[in-house]
Amino acid sequence: MTELQASPVDPSDGVPPSGARRTLDVFGAILGLLLLAGPLLLIWCLVRTSSPGPGLFRQTRVGQGGHPFTMLKFRTMRTGVGGLTVTANADPRLTRVGRLLREWSLDELPQLWNVLRGDMTLVGPRPETYDLAVHYGPDTRWVFDHRPGLTGVSEVRFRDFDVLGPGETVDLVNYIRRIVPARVAVDAVYLREPSMRATWRALWDTVRHILGFTVPPLAVAPDGTVTQPSEKETENTGDHAPDAV
Repeated sequence: MTELQASPVDPSDGVPPSGARRTLDVFGAILGLLLLAGPLLLIWCLVRTSSPGPGLFRQTRVGQGGHPFTMLKFRTMRTGVGGLTVTANADPRLTRVGRLLREWSLDELPQLWNVLRGDMTLVGPRPETYDLAVHYGPDTRWVFDHRPGLTGVSEVRFRDFDVLGPGETVDLVNYIRRIVPARVAVDAVYLREPSMRATWRALWDTVRHILGFTVPPLAVAPDGTVTQPSEKETENTGDHAPDAV
């Protein structure tokens, strides 16, 4: 395997969300936790009874300004089984319930608590693990300045297989050198101007994605330029794609 450089993530104050976004975070997280209390308890019971181990998975992630925080998820993998840091959807470590939770993005719901606490925001970049963050290059580390999100533009408008070729796997080298730069470029479309309008668009895209509607991906050129899908691609989705965020 090609050797990757590693260096610590230096903490800073970072870039907090605006007051309006934080207000939306608090009200959205409280409303979500209240409305989903029953389903959250049911999912926790399913995870606990379907395989040995806890219902919740706790892991240290990179927060705003590179500061660590403990992120919550429903456990989707078998406990005590080693493997790659990067997890693919076909990973044999995934449980049956875990694979279903990931398919519907239900494993992320406990992060509403992280949003309420201020560890995360509703819309932002992916909350990365430190094991992977130390391999990020200088041109992508700026993303750690921002508070990570429960969802984000790259979560619904970026696909790994658009970057990788046929038959290529999401190993550590491909993840760091090819997927991360493209994903960060897509997140930058939102982070350059994280307005309330753009935030609502990203949340609406997430809802459509979870409900099974096709959200047209953003294309990333080799030079990192991000472009909207063509009109023909948008028409083929059967649903109007939102404007660039």
